[in-house]
Amino acid sequence: MNALTAGGALLLCACLTGLAARFCTAATMFWLLLIEATPEFWLSPDPAIHEDILGLIKAAGLAMALILVIRHGAKPDRYNPAFAFVFMFGAGLAHGLYPDLTFTGSFRSLLGSIAPFAFGYAKLPKDFCRAIIRTTMFGPLFAVAAGCVLQLAGLHTLYDTGSGTFRLTAGGEGPFLGGFALIAIYAGLMEFFATGQSRDFWLIAVNFLILILTGARAPLALAVFAGAAACLIPNPNFAARGKLGLLAAAGALASLAFMFSGALGFVRIIGLAQSGDVANLSHRDLIWPYFQAAIHTSPWFGWGLGAGKVIIPVTSPLSLQLGTNAAHNEYLRVGAEGGVIGLALLAALMAAWAWRGSRPLPSPQRWLMRLIFIAFALHSWTDNTLIATTSSILFIWVAAVFATAAEPPKPPT
Repeated sequence: MNALTAGGALLLCACLTGLAARFCTAATMFWLLLIEATPEFWLSPDPAIHEDILGLIKAAGLAMALILVIRHGAKPDRYNPAFAFVFMFGAGLAHGLYPDLTFTGSFRSLLGSIAPFAFGYAKLPKDFCRAIIRTTMFGPLFAVAAGCVLQLAGLHTLYDTGSGTFRLTAGGEGPFLGGFALIAIYAGLMEFFATGQSRDFWLIAVNFLILILTGARAPLALAVFAGAAACLIPNPNFAARGKLGLLAAAGALASLAFMFSGALGFVRIIGLAQSGDVANLSHRDLIWPYFQAAIHTSPWFGWGLGAGKVIIPVTSPLSLQLGTNAAHNEYLRVGAEGGVIGLALLAALMAAWAWRGSRPLPSPQRWLMRLIFIAFALHSWTDNTLIATTSSILFIWVAAVFATAAEPPKPPT
């Protein structure tokens, strides 16, 4: 029976691989939408199974990147941040892994860490890139629609009221949906900068509304930062009149929210502002000392990729009390896993990758993309931006934008 099951699984994988190879664009779009539907939350309540599902999703991403390389060719993405994770993996093995971290666990973390950046090594066709960009922009809407279906089916609640306020969760949790909405806003701003079309503006507005309803604080602040930056960057497709209109609309909405704040207190972000309790809701001050201690004991090369998952065991009282053992700070997590050298290498590669990849873009988009990377660096101080599934969405979108910008213009006919 086990042999038959294994054979069936292999046959299914072979069939899916063949379909993905034949329909690359559709398969990758499906993969992106699957990520945004967050099946790890509604397929099983077991956290261990969550990890297995996420592993399969990231493995599917690596397989899609490999298929694209085979079909369209590879490119030497010399500043790709994946190189930093390969270095940290090797350095961890040479130095010695953190207690309770196995080679298999470290290697699995290596695959999970490089998966979001794998598409940077493929020559991506223009039509493929356009489809990925549009899917990124519509992803949160799909996630909410999927959440409605799951709510009707009784598989997952569309919203959470456990804290006494309303928080839109769709098929997963508020922070994940908020992260997807933030990336969709980034993508929408880049498109609006390029085209100036009103449809992109209204899609940005819808994603901003979704972001507000998720109650995700850091993504909301970064969305406001990106919007303000968009108003300051000179752009012929976004004239001064349009910028003044956007600022006026934002001011009017803020005034209305202030005037009716008493009635809108059920919205999480407004309720938190009223109570003054807007910081440290994830109890980061209890988690960070463990990672700081790990860095202190091995400051230069860290304890190997994957150490962040075992520094605080999932069975520890703290992890059970908080419901997580994640660092909520990528600088501390990467510092514990790769040391100061690994962290510095990752930061340098990320900066070089953003600078070089955005260089062919028109000036307004170029500077907006670089500001988005700065926003990502800020976001990494309070959230798990590199290990969460949001990173797969963000960096395939970045790879698509870079590939579109790098494509040489067609000669006149």
